[in-house]
Amino acid sequence: MAVLIIAPACAQPSFDEVAGSWSGVGSMKPSDGPRERVRCKVNYIAKNEGQSVKMNVRCASDAYKLELTANIDQRGSALSGNWFESQYRQGGKISGQNVNGLIEARIEGDTITALLTVRTKGNRQSFAMESPGAWVSQVSIDLLRDAR
Repeated sequence: MAVLIIAPACAQPSFDEVAGSWSGVGSMKPSDGPRERVRCKVNYIAKNEGQSVKMNVRCASDAYKLELTANIDQRGSALSGNWFESQYRQGGKISGQNVNGLIEARIEGDTITALLTVRTKGNRQSFAMESPGAWVSQVSIDLLRDAR
């Protein structure tokens, strides 16, 4: 479920704006079943003066569990990096753009290709993923920054 590989957006591209813990809920649509509610916790660790971020993502539904790590670098508006999900033992590359608070990214691995749209506004972050044919074809999640 490479779905949660996201990079936060802000006016001046910097991952410092989202450093810390976020949590929230949403839904996912497995290819072989009904839409499920999912709960997520995301921790962002900004590095290199905010131009890189390490993400740790944990999500769970009644039937699925996800534990994902990602390292993303930003050069100008271009994003690149890699991801690995430990429950399903899959990983791959991330590429995309962060322009004016909107991220559009492509996630690729041996068995998955997904398109993500991510928006961060203040203490709220939302994203949507579309991956036709993948074991999870759609995901929509809303996150709130945890109290510091």
